[in-house]
Amino acid sequence: MRPLSLLAAVALLTALLTAPLPALACSPAPGYRVPTNLELVERADLILLGTVTEGDFEPDSTPEQMIAVEPVEALKGPMPNRPITLPAMIATDGDILPSNPYDLQDAHPQSLAGACIRYVFPRGSRVLFFLDRQDDAWHAAGGPFSRWAEDVLTDDAPWLQAVRFYIDVARLPEEERAAALAARRSELGALGDDPVAQLLAADISRQLAGPNPPLRGELPPAPDESDAATAADAVEAATRAAEVAADDADVEADADADETETEAETDEPRD
Repeated sequence: MRPLSLLAAVALLTALLTAPLPALACSPAPGYRVPTNLELVERADLILLGTVTEGDFEPDSTPEQMIAVEPVEALKGPMPNRPITLPAMIATDGDILPSNPYDLQDAHPQSLAGACIRYVFPRGSRVLFFLDRQDDAWHAAGGPFSRWAEDVLTDDAPWLQAVRFYIDVARLPEEERAAALAARRSELGALGDDPVAQLLAADISRQLAGPNPPLRGELPPAPDESDAATAADAVEAATRAAEVAADDADVEADADADETETEAETDEPRD
């Protein structure tokens, strides 16, 4: 049985060394940083408060499913004069999950479902969209795991308050922004009996801390041809060693069997 286990290990080693990396639905580049909320505000071409109204369910109508958004207010950028369309889907009953109104740090949980951004929305929900203009169409801004589209169902929603403030900060000269952030944090921090104020103050602290750390470190350099040849030689050598071990084990097993048979014949009682 041991030789078989060794051969299995060699087969596994061979598979690991020769198998291609799996293709991922979303694989951020090494060193990628999720934008802070202030960075998200700064980089977006359009910050639009809008109501999700329609969805495209016809398989042959467009290359990808789309939703329609009725503009309510443009917090940054030009106000669209008609509904805009975005590559996304209307949520079915089982997929309806509005954003947590008191989470100002993490993106909608659906960002962790494979695509790295939210792409399913309840019909009728009011959402704050961060958008970029690309190829004469609107697309999600911010990149993987950003808060590019979060539900804000009331006018005083904490996320809406935070974004309005960050828009004002982003208009300031860069050397004045830290002071403005710190002053507002102090004002909110003084409201100790207001939990929403404390949430906003905590988020301002995250902006003052600067960019987020990289999502993952740099990948090791790809092996060159000599490394691949070395790995192939190691697999070949291991395979030969396993075959020799298996042959030796078979010879030893046959010898043990012959010895056992001889002993059995010697111990047989004679008449």
